[in-house]
Amino acid sequence: MRTGLRIAKWLLALGIFVIAAAIGWVYVSPPQLFRVASGYSAKIVCSNAFIAARDPEQVLEVDVQAPGHPLLKFVTVSVDRDRKVVSAGLFFGLIGKRMAVARDGFGCTTVPDGKLDAVVPVPAAEAVPPQGEGLWPEGRTVQPSQDPELAAVLDDKTLTGPDMRAVVVMQNGRIIAEHYGQGFSAETPLLGWSMTKSVNALITGTLVKSGKLSLDQTGLLPEWKGDGRAAIKLSDLLAMSSGLEFNEDYGNVTDVTRMLFLEPDMAGFAAAKPLVHDVGQKYYYSSGTSVILSRIWQNAAGTEALSYPKRALFDPIGMTSAVLEPDARGTFVGSSYLYATARDWARLGLLILRKGVWNGQEILPAGYADWMHELAPASKGAYGKGQVWLWGPEGDTPVGQDPDVDFDLPDDTFWFEGHDGQSIAIVPSKDLVVVRMGLTPFKLHYKPQRLLEAVAKVL
Repeated sequence: MRTGLRIAKWLLALGIFVIAAAIGWVYVSPPQLFRVASGYSAKIVCSNAFIAARDPEQVLEVDVQAPGHPLLKFVTVSVDRDRKVVSAGLFFGLIGKRMAVARDGFGCTTVPDGKLDAVVPVPAAEAVPPQGEGLWPEGRTVQPSQDPELAAVLDDKTLTGPDMRAVVVMQNGRIIAEHYGQGFSAETPLLGWSMTKSVNALITGTLVKSGKLSLDQTGLLPEWKGDGRAAIKLSDLLAMSSGLEFNEDYGNVTDVTRMLFLEPDMAGFAAAKPLVHDVGQKYYYSSGTSVILSRIWQNAAGTEALSYPKRALFDPIGMTSAVLEPDARGTFVGSSYLYATARDWARLGLLILRKGVWNGQEILPAGYADWMHELAPASKGAYGKGQVWLWGPEGDTPVGQDPDVDFDLPDDTFWFEGHDGQSIAIVPSKDLVVVRMGLTPFKLHYKPQRLLEAVAKVL
């Protein structure tokens, strides 16, 4: 009997030791998935708190935990408003702790290595030019259409989709209708996710116009010198046909989640990937490609790289709400991190419709706006040459099949798309832009094509 009790005590002590050791190991060296979860939470909460002035706990619950990985349910966040630092970690904030820091005018930056002192400084935030009282886009006044059919379309939740945050319809250069979800307004900056890629291509175009870059340019990065990557053209990157290895799968620790939440130098991480296909011959959608593009155009912009997007694109077209966020080493995350109001997202569509000219000022080189939505040959009909989609979001359409086939859409429609239900449909033949912002993951199978179809029929 005593022997049995002694063995039971030893087993209990051993169990406690093993559990304590496991907790200690996870605390000292948390699994990568834990660190990704914490980094993602810190970044999303930070940006929404300091750019959009939203409640951090609500953002954690609604934007992070509700639609995300089950592990995110165990994340807690803390906000230090004096230092403008948001920290996040699992299990009472103790495990896998990560942080993001806010800087005026530049949103939030993830700090995966925890070295706040190593985060590249940014210029002082410039004053936002005031908008006048004139009619949008010259001013901030909007005169919506009185068409009851159009109003009915925007009031139809089956068309605007679950968790819609903003819809803006612009035609002939004017906003003719808009609708906002509860808690959001025309003044709320909203994350575009991968719609940022299309904006990245626009910024690249401004440097093509200035002669500092060319679409046929090769030898784009010093670290590619001497190997096959030196043959990659700027146009190959823009068309997602570089041939570089990159895993864009979400939901676990892959290249894209590692880059966004574990790497302080995102461009360096992506640029180090090897060639796995012939340059220009294989289409593969890659956020790493877009961050590499950011590094390239920032190199071309030189010492004013961090202020360049505002000076070359945002200010000239009146995008006063735009905040493009950099990584910890000062490279803009041109794959994912642009915040702007829905009205300002509409300005980007209008710029393309106006062939890159705004109020008589040439923002883009002649022909570039049209070139962006020419077919990228390797994409088999899906993608344009300048980081835009020729197909709308897939929803539940099988991969490789045109998701627009079941909708009566104008043939010249093309799209900016983000992975949580953000989209801009641009229809040159109707001089039409339809912006739809939300928090609607692809797994909900929502298709904004249905909204565009309804709007186009009314107009």
